[in-house]
Amino acid sequence: METAVGVFAERERAEEAVKSLLEHHVSQERIIYLTRSESEAKSIEKQIEAYGGGFVGGAARSADVSAATLLAIPGVGPVFTRGLGAATLFGLAGAGTAAAIGAVPSSGTGSSEDLAFFKRVLNEGHSVVVVRAESFQIAASACEILDRLGISMKKGAAPKSSVTLRQVSGAVVADIVGKIALAEGTGLLRETVQNFLKHGHNRILLNLEGVDFIDSAGLGELVRAHASIRSHAGQLKLVKPSANVHNLLRMTKLDRVFDIERDEFTALNSLRQGGAAKSAG
Repeated sequence: METAVGVFAERERAEEAVKSLLEHHVSQERIIYLTRSESEAKSIEKQIEAYGGGFVGGAARSADVSAATLLAIPGVGPVFTRGLGAATLFGLAGAGTAAAIGAVPSSGTGSSEDLAFFKRVLNEGHSVVVVRAESFQIAASACEILDRLGISMKKGAAPKSSVTLRQVSGAVVADIVGKIALAEGTGLLRETVQNFLKHGHNRILLNLEGVDFIDSAGLGELVRAHASIRSHAGQLKLVKPSANVHNLLRMTKLDRVFDIERDEFTALNSLRQGGAAKSAG
C-alpha cells in the first residue's frame, strides 16, 4: 500500500488536483479530502458528484463516499472530510463517516497514525488530499498529479537511492542518498524503519543530506515512519536535510511536525536531553 499526500494552500489547486485524479481514473474510494472550509468541501462534493455519476468502478457508491462529513477533531475543531477512511486518519473509528455536512459525530478516542501531521496542516488553513493505493499504476498517477499541483519540486538526476545503516551512542542512523519517491526510495525507507523497530531500536536518525528529491509518496512514507516510531515509544530526528528537502518540508508544514536538526551531534544531544527529561519526570 502506497500513500501519496498533497498539501494545498490554494483552494483552486486542491480542486484541480481532485478533478485531475478523477480524470485519470483514480477511484473516488481511494481519495480522501480534508479541509476546514465548508464552501470548499461543497465545491469538491459537486465536482466528485459530476464525475462519479453515482458509481464507483461500475458499482453503486457506498454511503462512505457519497457525501462529505463534518468531524469534530480535538485540537483542530470542525473539519470537512470526504472519502473512505477519512475518520480513521484521526483515530475516529465508528465516528459515522457517512454523515452529511452539518452532522458532527463524536470525536472518539482512537489513535491516528497521521494525527500530528493532519492537525498541523489543517490548523494552518491548508487543505489535504490523500490517495491510498495498492496498485502501482494508480499510485504513480496520483503521485504525478499531487507532485505537479501540490509540491512542484523538480526531480533532479540523483543517483540510485541507497541507505547506509550504522549505530552510534544512544541511537541508530540511516544515511539516505538519492530520492524518497515512489519506486525510488519509499520502500527502502519503510524497510529500514521496520527493521530498526523489529530489532528494538526506536531512537532513529534519518540523515537526509544526500536526498535531493521527495515526492508525494515520499511525504506519505515520512509521515508513516514518524507515526510508526512514535507508536513504539521512540523518537525520530531528521538530520541536515538538503536545501530542496528543507524547502519542501517548510512548504508542507512538515517542518513543524518533524524534529529537524542541523547535524548529527545536535540530534544526539537532543535525544539525550529528551531521555533525561523523561527520566526526571
